[in-house]
This record gives sequence, C-alpha cells and structure tokens, in this order.
Amino acid sequence: MKKQALRLAAAIGLALASASATAATGDSDVTRATLDNGLRVVIVRDTLAPVITTEMNYLAGSDEVPDGFPGTAHAVEHMMFRGSPGLSKDQLAAIAANMGGAFNADTTQSVTQYYFVAPSQDLDVALHVQSLRMRGVDMDAKEWDKERGAISQEVSRDLSSPDFKFYTQLLGQMFSGTPYAHTPLGTRDSFDKTTAAMLKNFHDTWYAPNNAILVIAGDVDPVATLAKVKQEFGDIARKTLPARPAFDFRPVTAKTVQLPTDAPYGSVYLGYRLPGLTAKDHATAMVLSGALGSQRAALAGMRFDGTALFGGFFDQSMPQAGVGMAVGIFPKGGNPQPVLAKMQSILAEAAAKGIDPALVEAAKRKAIAALEFKKNSVDGLANAWSSALAFEDAESPDAIKAAIEAVTPEAVNALARQTFDPAHAITAILTPESSGKPVEGKGFGGAESFASTPDKPVQLPAWAEQAFAKLEVPKSSLKPVSYTLPNGLRLIVQPETISDTVELFGSIKTNQDLQSAKGDEGVADVLEDLFPFGTEHLNRLQFQEALDAISAHVSTGYDFSLSVPSAHFAEGVKLLADNELHPALPAQAFPVVQQQTAGVLAGQLQSPDFLLQLGLGKALLPANDPQLRYPTPQNVMALTLDKVKQYYAQTFRPDLATIVIVGKVDPAQAKQVIEQAFGDWKAAGARPDTDYAAVPANQSGKLHVPDTSAVQDSVDMAQTIAVTYDDPARFAINLGNQVLGGGFYASRLTRDLREKHGLVYTVGVGLDTDKHRSTYKVSFGCDPDKVGAASGLVVQDLKQMQQQPVTDTELMQAKGILLRRIPLGESSFGGIGSQLLTLSQQGKPLDAMTIAGQHYLELTAPEVQKAFAKYVRPDGLVTAVKGPVPKN
Repeated sequence: MKKQALRLAAAIGLALASASATAATGDSDVTRATLDNGLRVVIVRDTLAPVITTEMNYLAGSDEVPDGFPGTAHAVEHMMFRGSPGLSKDQLAAIAANMGGAFNADTTQSVTQYYFVAPSQDLDVALHVQSLRMRGVDMDAKEWDKERGAISQEVSRDLSSPDFKFYTQLLGQMFSGTPYAHTPLGTRDSFDKTTAAMLKNFHDTWYAPNNAILVIAGDVDPVATLAKVKQEFGDIARKTLPARPAFDFRPVTAKTVQLPTDAPYGSVYLGYRLPGLTAKDHATAMVLSGALGSQRAALAGMRFDGTALFGGFFDQSMPQAGVGMAVGIFPKGGNPQPVLAKMQSILAEAAAKGIDPALVEAAKRKAIAALEFKKNSVDGLANAWSSALAFEDAESPDAIKAAIEAVTPEAVNALARQTFDPAHAITAILTPESSGKPVEGKGFGGAESFASTPDKPVQLPAWAEQAFAKLEVPKSSLKPVSYTLPNGLRLIVQPETISDTVELFGSIKTNQDLQSAKGDEGVADVLEDLFPFGTEHLNRLQFQEALDAISAHVSTGYDFSLSVPSAHFAEGVKLLADNELHPALPAQAFPVVQQQTAGVLAGQLQSPDFLLQLGLGKALLPANDPQLRYPTPQNVMALTLDKVKQYYAQTFRPDLATIVIVGKVDPAQAKQVIEQAFGDWKAAGARPDTDYAAVPANQSGKLHVPDTSAVQDSVDMAQTIAVTYDDPARFAINLGNQVLGGGFYASRLTRDLREKHGLVYTVGVGLDTDKHRSTYKVSFGCDPDKVGAASGLVVQDLKQMQQQPVTDTELMQAKGILLRRIPLGESSFGGIGSQLLTLSQQGKPLDAMTIAGQHYLELTAPEVQKAFAKYVRPDGLVTAVKGPVPKN
C-alpha cells in the first residue's frame, strides 16, 4: 500500500503523450483508397490475434471551436455516445458492450478520434456504427443537460491535478492568440452556456467524409473490408468545409509559475516551444528530445549525482507546434533553486556547445526501432497510422522513419540553439504542501438515493442482434511453450512473427512486508533504486551505452523487462541478466539513493494519496496486519548497504521467478539463451511464503482526507471479500461486475450515476483477488455536494444485485463482454506477456482464460445473484473520500 510512489522514474512528469508514435509496415500489408466522397481509407493487415481496431479520425478538434467555447469539440465527442438517427444511445451502449466494451473516443486540438477494438468477427458491426454516426447525431437538449453534468465532472477531475493546472497556464502563455492557448477539455462556465443546437451545428459542419480518415488494423481480408467500407460510407455526401483558423505564433515571453501540489515531491519544469508535427524539422525535434531524455544525458544524471530525485526531458507535439519540457524533481521541504539552476545550465550548454553526437545517433536508432515495436499491438498499429496520416500529414509511418534517418547532429544542434533561449522559457515550480490529517467521516455519503430499476431490455437493430445472437468461447491464438530450468526458474515462450522484435517480461515473487525485518521497512525500495547504477562489470553509463548500441530497453528489479530487436535477442538477455544477477550496488551510490528515498518518504507520508490509502487499509484490515507496514525516513536512514545486499541475496530467487518471452524467437533458442544467462542463478534456504494471510470481514466506516489542490472528490467504496483468485465464486462476481460496471452506458452504475443523474464522469467496480485475501471496490469522482447521492446509488445497485436476478439481456451482454475480451487480451505482446506471467505466478494453467470463458458461458442469473448475496456486503463498505469536505 505504500511502495509505488518510491519508484519515481516511472511515474513523474506531465502526462504529455507524444502524438508522433509511428510504426513501419510493409506495403504488401497495406491497402489504401480514397472514396469518391473524399473519405480516405487505410487498411493494415495484422494477424497477431483475431482482433481488429477501427479508428475514425475527424480532422476537427478544439482548433475549430467558436470563440469562447473551448470545449465544443469535446462536448460533441461526448454526445456522439448518446445516439444517432437509426441507433439510440441504449442500442449503441448495448452494441459496444456486446463487442467487449473497448469503444471510446478522444478529442485533441486538431483531430477527434472514435475507435473500436473488437474481435474480427465484429468488424461489420463496428463499421456500420461508425457510418451511422458520420451521417448524423441526436442532439436532444435534455440529453445534453444530462451529459453536461458528466463532462463537468471530467473538467473538475483534471483541474484537481496541479500538473494539469500548470499545463493550462503553459499553453496560455506559450500559444497566446492562437487556438493552442487552451486545452481541448473545455471549461465548466462555457459548458453552462453551450446549447445542444451549437453542438449539432459543429457536428454537421465538420463531420464529413472529406474531412475524415478511417484506419482499420487487424486480422482482416483487405479486399472484402474495402468493399464493406464502400458499402457503408460511399453514399454519404461530401461537404464544403469552412476555412480553418490561422496560427500566428508570437514570440514566447519568459514567465515563472508557482503552484502548490499534493504530490509527495516537488517539480521544476522548463518549457520551450518546439516545431509541430507537420513541420519539416519535426523529426529533428523528436531526436533532440530523445537525446536530452537519454539515461546517459545530463538531465538524467541529476538523479545519479544527488542533485535531484529525477531528471529528464519530455515532449508533446501538435500539428502546428510542440512543447519541449525539461523536468527535475526535488523532495518535500527541499530547495528547488539548485535543481532549476542545474537544468538551466544543462540546456544552456546544449544550446552553446551542442549535444553529444553519440546521444543523437542513439536517439535516432531508438526512434527507428520503436517503429518496429509498434507492430506488437493491433490498436498500437492503428494509432500509429492514424498519427502519421491525421496528425502529421504524412503518407505513411515509413515517411516518418525516413525523416528520422535524415536527421543530422548539426540539425539537432541548430534546433537546440534556436529553442533553448532563457528569454523564451516558461518555468514552473510546483511545491508540495500538506492538506491536513484525515478525519473519520460523520454524516457524508449515502444521504440520498434515487428510485432506479434496470431499464427495459434493449431491442437491438436486426443487423446487430444477428451478430450477437450466439455466444461461444473464442479459440485462443496462444500456443505457449513452457519450461522449468534446473534452478527452478520457469520460462514461457510464445513465438510471434508479426515483427522483428522480442519482448521479455519477468517477475520474482517477493513481499517486503513479510520478508523484511522489523525496522527495515523500505529496504526493497532502496534496493530497486540501486539497480540503474549498473552492474559489477559495467558502470551505469557503460551499461546504458551497451543497450543503446542494440536499440534495447530494459527495466530491472523484482519486475523486469526487455524490448529488443530479434537480431540482438541474446545480447539483450545477457545485459538484462547481468543487471539482475550482478547489480553493482555501489557504495558511493548508496547514500545518494538512501537520501533520495528518505526525502520522498518525508513528503509521501503527508500526501493525500498516501493518507487515503493508509486510512482505507486501517479500516479494512486488522490492527498490526503486515500489509499496513510502511517505511519512514528514519527506517531508511538507519539501513546499511550490507542490509540491502543481504535482502537482495535472500529475496532474489530463481524458484520464485518467471520469465515470459513473446516475439520472433524459436522456443528452443530462447531456452538456450535464458539458460546461458540465468542458469547459474541459485536459490539459498527454504522457499519463503510471500502471500498475506486471510483476514476477517471489515466493519463499515467513513473517512475523509483533505486535499486542498483538488476541486473534485475522489471516492473509494471498499470492503474485504472472501473470494480469492482460486475460488470458483470469482467467476460469478466478475460476471456480475460487468452488469454493474462493464460496457460504459450499458452498465447499471454508469447509467444511474452518470447517464441519468450526471453525478460522475466515470465509475468503476473491481474485484482485486489474492491467494488468501481480496478486496471489492467501487470508485468514482464527483463534486463534494454529489458524494452522498452517488454513494447512495452505489449501495442501492449492489443490493439490487442481491435481491433479484439480472435480466437475460444483461446476462448475455455481460457474458459477451468477458468472452470477447479473451482475444482482446491476446492482441498485443504486452497483453500476452502480462497474462501468461500472472497465470504462472498464481499457479494456474496457461489456458486458464479459455477455462474461465467456459465458466462464464455456463453461469446463470440465479448463480450470480447467489454469489452477490453471499459475498458482497453493501452495508459493510468503507467510504473513503479524498478532496474537499463532502456535503450531503
């Protein structure tokens, strides 16, 4: 309950997802067409799994919105889920749920995307839905009134993030006078003034075939698919499009922003304007960002020399311009000025002296290798093509590859000189502040309720009803080969030929709470943060240089991974094993990591997130339960390097380790490589028990944790539940959870809390199972004055699951979601690796998903009702709220 925040490198920084991720695919796998009405179509065949992704990219986003209404495109995206002529919102929700529930959208500055990820058998349904929604959308004023409440909650959620608040100020300063001066999110004030008629006008103006690009990726017949696209979209009339807004960028004026944050650490950001996705030097900007963000570069070095807890460089690109962001992290109570000064010095040197050509070349190789890795996910491949065509105005991802190959160190240095001018830098310092201690809630939550019964069964259109008429367990595309090495290490290999890459996923079962001595809390965290300092044979820079030479990426520790071109598989495994089995654990690095970990903890123990997690744990678990252990700065500073090394020797055991390999590799070859690299690894002593013991049922309770940076409350309603990952009852609970929370609008909780009453933006329900103990949780975010109503509806819906069987329609829909998610879980290397790794660590057969599918297929509504009546306790929930004081 307290380890995650200590792994800084994986979690720090703004959520700046680059829109420039691309993938290369041979021309033989790609079918292109432009219909007579202007719709551009790209079909990319990918046989990784019997899964397809359809992405409809409308070339309109927040750039095209009316003045004073920044969220118009975002609001239209929301309303697209409330029905179209010939397809009601309930039918749309039921169709999406029956297809597995992977149906969503996103709005950016220049593009609004709508996508399905579904089994290949549902391609026709996905295309027909996209066609109906292009033709028209229902914009009923009453429906907009309901959706306005939900989208307002989304705004509140994002504005509760200090990083997002800074980002909005950054855009306003950096892109003043242009459409990029605001985010696509929108504002609550503007939504209050927005009408349904305005939204319909935006849709009817911009949602046209000649303003759209349809990308289809997956296991399809390209010829038949193109014929179906022409049938569905060919008769939609093209439209005359309005002029697009101009972008007259003014010089950026230096500015410093000071903000409080609820994070356990402080952040320093230096932001600069970069070329956009469509600029001729965008590839140069990509390489510049990659070189500055390298683990061998000076910004990352701040972490290793003790200047900062973390350092790096990120970028976000939009079509007309981009943002480059250097980041440095400092501990709560620490002085940000030395970190800022070091960052400024590093960027000034990059501008004056240029960037190491070796880092430039390494960044180029990694960027090009990343193109090949994009093939390892069906939806990732679709995203890559959408990005290239819709965002970057490129002919294909291969065009991006060519542009990267053409980048020179001289071009990178010229861009650095042009960019890193202190007179044009936006500086932000986010300083952690405590929000106060948690208090036991008295009088919030459950104060209101609304009469609600399941809606009448949805009558699907004939074309959809026929597609979903028959449920069956899908055939898995996986044929893993499993070995157990003499030292006890388990190796699982799933050969795939979709790309010339290999991905390795590994884990060692450990539990610091059960394996560390009293007073040594935090020893595992210090140990894991020492791994990046290299091996006994290669220091950290030499180790990273060796990885860069083969375009490989590794993560190390108890959970470890490797991504590497297949030609360098053996070399990559050798480097990974060297770091895992022979970490340097250098004496000079120990006090640096020790001080950094203690510094993070000093802030973490006062952070709202930690206090919520700890308070919820204390309410759910018995006093002195080992899961309630957590490290303090005093614990960490009392550790010695010898204790850390002893803990490493005690807990790094091959008989508790599993390695899963997915990619272009022969299983026998993979076994030989793993044996050579990991075969000498030996376990000492008796195999430890790393699973928590069972616990009794908790009592109900309420908890409020103040968070002064939030405008919205985050709510967890949780309880312990006597259903473990080996209990057959988990199938019935999982199936019932799909009725409650699966399929978006088609679920009871979303329908009641969002669609009917506009109380929340999202609501989720989950069963987190372990070997001996498990947790059942419902989570949502809402305004403080809506917590009572929303939590009351949650309790009501849970009781309804106990009091009467779910309807036949709901049961079939829930089964469809779970059955269709089986192939979706096999549609990426990451999904395959995670699934096989989890099954192995839980001691389950590797075809357990197929076995689970058979259980779901055979379950009845009375069996689901019985499981909820026996195991779920609606009146035994602990309601934990983080944010402003809830109001009834």
